[in-house]
Amino acid sequence: MDTLAIDIETYSDVSLPDCGVHRYAASEQFEILLFAYSLNDEPTRIIDLASGEKMPDEIMKLLTDDSVIKTAYNAAFERNCINRYFGLSLKPEGWRCTLVQASMLSLPLSLEGVGEALNLDKKKMSEGKELIRFFCMPCKPSKSNGGRTRNLPSDEPEKWELFKTYCIRDVDVEKQIRNKLSKFPIPDREQELYCMDQRINDRGIMVDPELITHAVACDLLYKETATKKAYEISGLENPNSVAQLKGWLARKGIEIDSLAKAAVEELVENTDGDVAEMMKLRLALSKTSVKKYEAMERSVCPDGRVHGLLQFYGANRTGRWAGRLVQIHNLPQNHMEDLELARSIVKEGRYDLVELLYDSIPDVLSELIRTAFVAKPGCRFIVSDFSAIEARVMGYLAGEGWVMEEFRGAGKIYEQTASKMFHIPIEEITKGSPYRARGKVASLACQYGGAEGALISMGALNFVEEDELKGLVQSWRTANPHIVNYWYEIDGAVKAAVKERKMTTVGRVTVYYQSGMLKIALPSGRVLSYVRPRMTVNRFGSESVSYEGVGTNRKWTRIESYGAKFCENIVQATARDVLAEAMLRLEKKGFDIVCHIHDEVVLEVPEGTSSVEEVNEIMAVCPDWCEGLPLKAAGFESPFYKKD
Repeated sequence: MDTLAIDIETYSDVSLPDCGVHRYAASEQFEILLFAYSLNDEPTRIIDLASGEKMPDEIMKLLTDDSVIKTAYNAAFERNCINRYFGLSLKPEGWRCTLVQASMLSLPLSLEGVGEALNLDKKKMSEGKELIRFFCMPCKPSKSNGGRTRNLPSDEPEKWELFKTYCIRDVDVEKQIRNKLSKFPIPDREQELYCMDQRINDRGIMVDPELITHAVACDLLYKETATKKAYEISGLENPNSVAQLKGWLARKGIEIDSLAKAAVEELVENTDGDVAEMMKLRLALSKTSVKKYEAMERSVCPDGRVHGLLQFYGANRTGRWAGRLVQIHNLPQNHMEDLELARSIVKEGRYDLVELLYDSIPDVLSELIRTAFVAKPGCRFIVSDFSAIEARVMGYLAGEGWVMEEFRGAGKIYEQTASKMFHIPIEEITKGSPYRARGKVASLACQYGGAEGALISMGALNFVEEDELKGLVQSWRTANPHIVNYWYEIDGAVKAAVKERKMTTVGRVTVYYQSGMLKIALPSGRVLSYVRPRMTVNRFGSESVSYEGVGTNRKWTRIESYGAKFCENIVQATARDVLAEAMLRLEKKGFDIVCHIHDEVVLEVPEGTSSVEEVNEIMAVCPDWCEGLPLKAAGFESPFYKKD
């Protein structure tokens, strides 16, 4: 089978990082400048399209031949750009993405980062960023550049030759990565999921332009009014200035180190008069209620849809999808009872009525963000999500019998947790019961080894005293002995793999060491990878396993871990596999998936066809590899997206 490795350099007046490849390539000014390729690992060649060279017929034939495998690092970019520029309809089935292959081994998501992590002989050229800025983006007109708004090859011939070398190098680096990772090819099932992911991103999801426009305008008007009011109260030149506001508070007799949200909220609670009013305005003005509207506005394509919202294997330690552009994985929830009324008022631009009916305009706009995603005419959304999927998977993998029994029955996991923790009949634990609240927060905070700090971050101090937290943790652990034991079994298996190269099966997962990596085989057969693991001493002075990966600072670093954290990866990865299987079933039944968020899917379904119940049934089918896992899905239908 022939393999064609590809890298392209392109020009557009649209920002790729801000707007995504679909909007980028949809610009009338978009063009492919350079096309570098290597057939079957032969020396890389380049076609200088910007200088008038033509694509050879044999390369066009290879591109459109489904039997030829096209490879690229982040192949979605090359495929979409090539389709747009040459008027083709290349399907994802004919492509292999080296970024996905690297992500499956928990390597960095950038070509440069993978080159560094693998210590490649050939690495991405450092001059590339400056060359891309010079040739691939508009430039500001000036006297020195003759007033031009774009740099062409003829403007800097030497730079252009270096740019061609850079493009060739990217193909060579991609080939070297692919060859180095040849022992770890993308499994057929993951390739199938990648193709589904590309179809979902290519399909995109429609947005409501009128709602977006009026939401942004409403926020601007509100902030102008609120800033004027803050100026009148404080007399400050810039009421948004942290330094000026701290000085104003000091003159009021209040010394404060930080104006972070928590500190400002505390001042609102403990002050009155001008200070309380200013702090309320501070909270309102700092609320970023329209950034996601602006992201939709930037990235919407001529077809009225936003594409490329999800990145396959973007969270590479679990294989979950990552959000891109609008970041749909952290959309604010909506709790308004009159959501549809608020939406219609904002969409009609009746800002005075919004102010009259609601206490906080930023809160209203925040709750309406989800509703900016709409079904196309003649369709509605069916939204279906798994109920408590992580708790179900954790109980299943750990063999926590009472958890499984509850999920096979009423499924009231928070009530049953509280009953086990506090030895109270479940009938006495109603929805408003303080015991249910304790059971819920403990279930969410303690499942992956969390203690007092995790409870606090989950809001436990809203209904318990600080000195109760330790007992709450212990009560949960006592009620879930098999889950606690599972943490320690996984911890022991991980240490045995790293220290002794020993393979250990713990329930339905297998832990082993292979080719310089710690591996964990999931029930689905998919394998999680941890690069260059070794034994270290953690910050508590205990022996632990660490590995190399992308840390919270987005840099390649050494990361400490422990049994419960590995369990979290295992559970979330298994839940991801359950969702992926459900999406494949839905596609095969003819449903159009327009996006998915964590454990829910959003389908665009023609009016008068299918039902919520039908979708929920498809979602709740248990894959063969996790027989006995009690799954349940719940859903609703709506003309716009929301949290039911």
